[in-house]
Amino acid sequence: MNAPIATTRTNAPPISLPIEGMTCASCVGRVEKALAGVKGVGSVSVNLATERADIRPSGPVDTLALVRAVEAAGYRVPAASTELAIEGMSCASCIARVEKALKAVPGVTEAVVNLASERASVRGAADPQALVAAVATAGYAARPIGRGRADTDETAQRKDAERAQLKRDLTLAAVLALPVFVLEMGSHLVPGVHHLIMRSIGMQASWYLQFALTTLVLAVPGRRFYAQGIPALLRLAPDMNSLVAVGTLAAYAYSLVATFAPALLPAGTVNVYYEAAAVIVTLILLGRFLEARAKGRTSEAIKRLIGLQAKTARVRREGTLREIPIAEVAHGDIVEVRPGERIPVDGDVTGGESYVDESMITGEPVPVAKSIGSAVVGGTVNQRGALTFRAAAVGEATMLSQIIRMVEEAQGAKLPIQALVDKVTMWFVPAVMAAAALTFAVWLAFGPSPALTFALVNAVAVLIIACPCAMGLATPTSIMVGTGRGAELGVLFRKGEALQLLKDARVVAVDKTGTLTEGRPALTDLEIAAGFERAHVLGRIAAVEAKSEHPIARAIVEAAEGEGIAIPATDAFESVTGFGVRAEIDGERVAVGADRYMRELGLDVGLFAATAERLGDEGKTPLYAAIGGRLAAIVAVADPIKETTPEAIAALHDLGLKVAMITGDNRRTAQAIAHRLGIDEVAAEVLPEGKVETVRKLKAEYGRLAFVGDGINDAPALAEADVGLAVGNGTDIAMEAADVVLMSGSLKGVPTAIALSRATIGNIRQNLFWAFAYNTALIPVAAGALYPAFGILLSPIFAAGAMVLSSIFVLGNALRLRRFQP
Repeated sequence: MNAPIATTRTNAPPISLPIEGMTCASCVGRVEKALAGVKGVGSVSVNLATERADIRPSGPVDTLALVRAVEAAGYRVPAASTELAIEGMSCASCIARVEKALKAVPGVTEAVVNLASERASVRGAADPQALVAAVATAGYAARPIGRGRADTDETAQRKDAERAQLKRDLTLAAVLALPVFVLEMGSHLVPGVHHLIMRSIGMQASWYLQFALTTLVLAVPGRRFYAQGIPALLRLAPDMNSLVAVGTLAAYAYSLVATFAPALLPAGTVNVYYEAAAVIVTLILLGRFLEARAKGRTSEAIKRLIGLQAKTARVRREGTLREIPIAEVAHGDIVEVRPGERIPVDGDVTGGESYVDESMITGEPVPVAKSIGSAVVGGTVNQRGALTFRAAAVGEATMLSQIIRMVEEAQGAKLPIQALVDKVTMWFVPAVMAAAALTFAVWLAFGPSPALTFALVNAVAVLIIACPCAMGLATPTSIMVGTGRGAELGVLFRKGEALQLLKDARVVAVDKTGTLTEGRPALTDLEIAAGFERAHVLGRIAAVEAKSEHPIARAIVEAAEGEGIAIPATDAFESVTGFGVRAEIDGERVAVGADRYMRELGLDVGLFAATAERLGDEGKTPLYAAIGGRLAAIVAVADPIKETTPEAIAALHDLGLKVAMITGDNRRTAQAIAHRLGIDEVAAEVLPEGKVETVRKLKAEYGRLAFVGDGINDAPALAEADVGLAVGNGTDIAMEAADVVLMSGSLKGVPTAIALSRATIGNIRQNLFWAFAYNTALIPVAAGALYPAFGILLSPIFAAGAMVLSSIFVLGNALRLRRFQP
């Protein structure tokens, strides 16, 4: 129902808010009245069917005031998620400043910034333009982005252009800086070069040449550092660019004075450091270029996933076959797929038979047979046959889109381990500038002659060697590569925190049905008495059971059909309550039931005593079949254990974990399965509501717990566990409650997820140790701490090289996770 409250002509863009909690027309009226009372609102239209409010402003409107008005009326505005691409960030300090600016915007409930992906994820009711403006105020550029192929292609093109620009700047800087380095450092290190310069152009001309070349280096390829670093410094929010700008400008300015006004400097201090300024800019551009290339590789998993999406689909509309962009495919469309093509969207097969390669979604290499009624997933590859299917999920609703969304959210997450880093990095750059100032003052006051020269060189070295980049990249790069590698292996981390929590799991609790087992009954045992043939016996048992709706009966019928056995017609079917079933087939009496039914018919089941005992030990209940008044077979139907389960349990034990099974089955069956698989702990006859209590008991006994389940009844236990893992062929509700989704449907994904968690967190710790140890050790060295004892000083050029290597080490170490094998 729509009922506009007031109308005011305005050019301001309309505001659309989702509203939760409305149930009837009176709710619409209340929400409209509440919103109309907010200052700046011109007209309001609330739609009950779409559960949205469309507001046309008559002037400036505070989005947060709209949200509060809706909440005051007794309804809810769900927090929206906005993705922003951030440009201009260079180090960990930038992350802290952008996050602080975003969190200060009214309506923002959470803001997480990722240096590696150069993105910000913001939750709340804030207007995207207000977020962009807040980022701009902090000194960076931002733009809202989506998750589609178009946005990803645009981002990729922008990153490619950025890399190309860096490469051009680096090449120009290197060409200009090399003569400066040779002229100045060559004359210091090689006496022949010094004599050659003095005999040819002279030292003063050499300095003029160095001045010209260095000015070009700083003004053209090095301009980015000053354009970003100096404004940040003036805002009292210095970053990595500020360190480079101050360090190189100090060396350049000192050299300018030495070149053009040497009388202003104390005797013995007239030296130039053009080579330091030029080479520092060149080396840092080299570092930025290598970083940009490495960052591109960290997000390759997302690019590959997006690359799986088909661009077009062949759809039947109005009796003709049309090829349309994938974005235009609608729910219910009939789509045709030829052999070798990608399936464009999710759907249900309506015609044709084929095999489909689903390895890119599940990680399982064996193609899956598809026929009428089978579900197909967008992004998978049709093999030999042609298929027709009805589109069931399109756009953002497809499984591939959801996988991409989950991976992006996990990659953008902040782990608990990041909290300390954030606290340190906020103050890191100002602390480095203070350390450089202190270094300059101490050397100037207490250093040997020429004190000013020593003070300048060491202060510049301190500014340049500090590497907040390494600290900023240490965690996000490992998370991006780790979660991306997990997606390739069929393990989706829905929540980034699960990546850290999973490594500390001490016990893995597993739901039996559908997780350890196939989740549906199947014929597991059929032993035939002498004088009978398997096909003849199974066909007759199936014929009798076909009249029953019991799951066990269905399993026997499916087994016969699967073996291509013809099922004959039956007469005089009768169900004998508490015993079994019987019927006549071609005039021959066939009876199927428990042992007591056979004894009732006067038949001795002792023939199969050994088999019956074995089946009982395995937790299976045997059935017997009599044909023509003779005992013909013993049959067992059970929920078979998945082929991959024993290997997965063994892998969990190899990781040092306890394995517990939680099931509603009787204790004997549960113990039999646990014995076969080597499971450590069994909780049997547990009702769905009792699973949460069982999880709590296991947590109290063993410590951190991971729970693996697949059904609706597992959702509470998945939420209660420290980490919940949902099997990917399970229900949507289970997946929503889980922290990790195993797309393959195999339990082997659990040890893979745990091993990947351990590898990723180990990698993060290595990176953080390197970043902190590097800065802690080398900043004092750059300040000249080793000079009194060993006479060692660190040149600003070596400081720049060390800083570049620090970032490259962190990125290179993170990229090792791409080679992770389960």
